[in-house]
Amino acid sequence: MIDAIQSVGAFSAIKETEGAGPNSASPVMPGAGTAVPQAGSFAEVLGNMTTDAIRSMKSAEGVSLQAIRGEANTREVVDAVMSAEQSLQTAIAIRDKVVTAYLEIARMQI
Repeated sequence: MIDAIQSVGAFSAIKETEGAGPNSASPVMPGAGTAVPQAGSFAEVLGNMTTDAIRSMKSAEGVSLQAIRGEANTREVVDAVMSAEQSLQTAIAIRDKVVTAYLEIARMQI
């Protein structure tokens, strides 16, 4: 059922320009000698979140099918389904916030 979702390509079209912006330098913590991990672009974060949510739902579906065949116990099914539900609720909440922000920007006067 969930296999109909092939990929999350909507976010891959948005790319951050190389060498521009605050993330272009690699800051080093004094005395540490290691680079501070940089945050990805907004599109990468959304893409990763969506991929993780899809992976969680596919996993829950697989465990549910295993339980139907008698290969998984009830506890595993409940854990997988609750994890998938939490991922889905998080994705829905973030989607709602993004849509609200877009609508606010669209209503701004120029």
